[in-house]
Amino acid sequence: MNAWRAELSLRRGPFHLDVNLCGPSGTVALVGPNGSGKTTLLRALAGAVVPDQAEIVIGGRVVASTRERIWVPAEARRVGYVPQGYALFPHLSVLDNVAFGLSTGSNALPRDERYARARAILRRLDCARLEDEPPAQLSGGEQQRVALARALVLEPDLLLLDEPLAALDAAARRQVRRFLAEHLATFARPAIVVTHDVRDVSALSATVWILDHGRMVQSGTREQLIDAPANAFVSEFVGGNDSS
Repeated sequence: MNAWRAELSLRRGPFHLDVNLCGPSGTVALVGPNGSGKTTLLRALAGAVVPDQAEIVIGGRVVASTRERIWVPAEARRVGYVPQGYALFPHLSVLDNVAFGLSTGSNALPRDERYARARAILRRLDCARLEDEPPAQLSGGEQQRVALARALVLEPDLLLLDEPLAALDAAARRQVRRFLAEHLATFARPAIVVTHDVRDVSALSATVWILDHGRMVQSGTREQLIDAPANAFVSEFVGGNDSS
C-alpha cells in the first residue's frame, strides 16, 4: 500500500526536477550526487517551495494539485521536516522549540496541551532532561533528537530527514543511526531520509531511491541495486563499506 504519492515538475534556471513517485509505508533512503535535487524534492513535499506543476497526496489527502488549484501551506500538511543543520530556534529552550509547531495555524493547541505533548515526545526520545536547555548547549546528537521531536510532535503523515547524520562525528553518527533505526520503527511513520552513507540503508532497512539530475533513475533494495546498478554512481554507493 502506498502511503503517499507525488508527481511534480520544478524548474530553477538550468535545473529541472521531474519525478513521479509512489512512496511506501516504510523508510526510503534518498541518494544521489550533489546537486541532483534531493533537498529540493523534500522542500517541495513539505510545502517550502512551489513546483511549477504538482499532484501531491499525503496520508490520503491532496496537499498540492495545479490541475485542481489546491495548495495546502506547509504548516497544514502534517509533514515533519528536519532540514540540514536542524534549524532549531537559538532563542528558545528545547521545550519551546518542540512545542512551537503546536502554537500556530491548524495545529494550534492551548498552551498546557502543547507543552504536555512536547514533554511526552521528549520523554519518548530520552530528552526530557534537556527541556530547559538552549540549543547551543546541546551536543550534535542531542540537537538531532530535539529536531526529530519537533517534527514528530505534529504526528505527521510523512517524515522528511535531510542528511540527519552529516554534521555528526563518527562516534555520534553510529549512536544516532541506531537511535533513528529504533525510533522510525517505533513511530511507524513513512519517512524519506537523504543520505550519502550506505550504512544508513542497512541500519534503517530502507528502500533506496537514486535521484540524478532531477530524475529518479533507479529504486530497490541494496541487494537489487548491487545486482544491476543503473550507473557508476549507484555501483559505487551500494558497494560502499558498511562495517561501522
